[in-house]
Amino acid sequence: MSTSNRVNPSEVTTQKHQPFVPVNMEMKEFTWRAVILGLFMTVILGAANAYLGLRAGITIAATYPAAVIGMAILRGMKGSVLEENIARTSGTIGEGIAAGAIFTIPAFVFVGAWKSFGVTDWGTYFQATALILVGSVIGVLFISLVRRGMVEDPELPFHESVAAAEIHKAGQRGAQAAKYLFWNIGVGGFIYILGRLGLFAADKDVHLQIGNLGRSQVRLGTTGDANVLAAGGASTFAAPSVSPAYLGVGYIIGLKLASIQFAGGVLAWGLIVPLLIFLMGPELHRYLPADTPDDWAGMAVAIWRFIVRPIAVGGMIVGAAWTLIKMRNSLMLGLGRAIADLRKTAADQAALPRTERYMSSKLVFGLIAVMFVLMCALYIHISGLVLPAILAAVVMLIVGFFFATISGSLCGFIGSSNNPVSGLTLSTLLIAALLMVSLGARGAHGVAVVLGVAAVVCVSSSVAGELLQDFKVGYILGGTPAKIQKAELIAVVVASLVMYFPLALLNTAFGFGTRQLAAPQAGLMAALAQGIVGGDMPWPLVGVGILFGIAMIMMQVRSPMLVAVGMYLPFETTFAIFIGGVFRAIGDWAANRRGYNSAQKARVENAGVLTASGLIAGESLLGLLWAALVALAISQQAWLRGAAAAAKRITSWQMFEHPLYLVGLIVMALLALLMIVLPVTAAGDPSEPAPPTAMM
Repeated sequence: MSTSNRVNPSEVTTQKHQPFVPVNMEMKEFTWRAVILGLFMTVILGAANAYLGLRAGITIAATYPAAVIGMAILRGMKGSVLEENIARTSGTIGEGIAAGAIFTIPAFVFVGAWKSFGVTDWGTYFQATALILVGSVIGVLFISLVRRGMVEDPELPFHESVAAAEIHKAGQRGAQAAKYLFWNIGVGGFIYILGRLGLFAADKDVHLQIGNLGRSQVRLGTTGDANVLAAGGASTFAAPSVSPAYLGVGYIIGLKLASIQFAGGVLAWGLIVPLLIFLMGPELHRYLPADTPDDWAGMAVAIWRFIVRPIAVGGMIVGAAWTLIKMRNSLMLGLGRAIADLRKTAADQAALPRTERYMSSKLVFGLIAVMFVLMCALYIHISGLVLPAILAAVVMLIVGFFFATISGSLCGFIGSSNNPVSGLTLSTLLIAALLMVSLGARGAHGVAVVLGVAAVVCVSSSVAGELLQDFKVGYILGGTPAKIQKAELIAVVVASLVMYFPLALLNTAFGFGTRQLAAPQAGLMAALAQGIVGGDMPWPLVGVGILFGIAMIMMQVRSPMLVAVGMYLPFETTFAIFIGGVFRAIGDWAANRRGYNSAQKARVENAGVLTASGLIAGESLLGLLWAALVALAISQQAWLRGAAAAAKRITSWQMFEHPLYLVGLIVMALLALLMIVLPVTAAGDPSEPAPPTAMM
């Protein structure tokens, strides 16, 4: 962020904020073309982030792509800058809802609370949609209560909001950047489909010996054969997936964060799995199926799933707690602002100019009361329990408000891409689980209500952070807050009503918890809810993970949470993300070597982030389309018989019977050229002013 965008706190008392559009200027703002465009973007970007989050455990902020797309389209229709802001505001909220949904909704499937999760399972649809809808509306309402003090606070930098506002101000120069996004959406989708149709193998497992079964041994003493332990076996590890989305994620988060996450995968598959295979090899060999005596790969996966992942759960618990502890000052500051804002009287709100007109506090509180009643009914329906369900709704209301405020404050400091929503949700889940146990609620019903509380809080916290960023952009541009709130409420309702379908399509096609859809955060929530309420938790392994997380903190590891997530995710995923980070580092090195100034480097960064965002969106959207074809192919509906047969022919057709991973490596090399060369060549003239950078 350039110094010209920073506000000196000492100047606040003497300088009044001047928005880009003057307060006394009337301009088209809330128009239906802007809202409809925003709704289209929120559905598309939300679904894409749902796919990405379930596969890679990471979502990417939609503010920057939505700003570019909205401006590119509305400028062609002679729309105003405030219309563009409404479109971007409506278009980003789907990412927030997706982030909240993917962290919790699959957990209901993992614990067996929902026996089926398909496109036409309407009972499940209404329960899941009700949780998402209540959470998203509550998030909008909660942050509406505390928005003014946080938006106007000069100590909250709002990097992503400032960047988005500067894009709108930049005019045509910003609109031209859309070509990088749109073109690479096509590239990412095309490559994904070629992989699905068998042009190349996207994944490859590499098998290797760990010692020599029957001859390797470990001596546990100094004398005698009695102190010798037979050892040896075979393990496996995966080569990086040929995935435009994974490479794009790695490019956006950068080499440092990608390396930290990859370190978790290396610990899992380079240390723990081989070590246990070597020591337990002779015993494991007895459990191999008789007809497949050499299926060591299956044993390696079982060790990772049932031993390594519980250790990773312990690490994630510590990582989430440590993230919140480090941000304790920010959390308390955000809560203090919320309380102070609630003390303002009606007289303080009267006679406000256009840029300070917010939705009536009475209306906000009234809607919160309605949402509370709906939550009570929903939790009673899910759990079959009355008193525990009502108390759970009370907990959600109190903790949800607290965490929505925290989420907004954190987005102001670090941006929505880095917002630790999973950590806030984990804290809520632990509180709700302990409450259910103390009330005697156990078994499947107790687990279900705990997950219900976590789901609402997770979605509300994620939406609250996104909305506060939108308020800040509107504050900079001179938008009307009440119109922004109106657009957000419409967008969250629409996004909530459709979010179930991409999740159901992906589950039907690939299955939650598989290598295709690891859903690490939802797996963590399910494991903790079952472990605390249902008593089904391998606590010794979780304890090992907790101690491991503490050790990482003592070693000053930058993000213990990211290391634990890397252990939990499939190795091919973290490996590919790491490769994407390497591509980013090479591009940065090339820009430095060419002697680019700060303005040129900003243009390189923008082009690179838009290129990576396009690749992510392309694979995500075509991945959803492919999932829809797979779901259609296995449909048993009589009226879909013809369409199902056609879909089955498409999904089963292969260019090559045995596609080669070597061809996939060639595709990855071509993607490397695209992600490195294209941004570096977009540096432009060194005399041109620096554009806003893509604060992702």
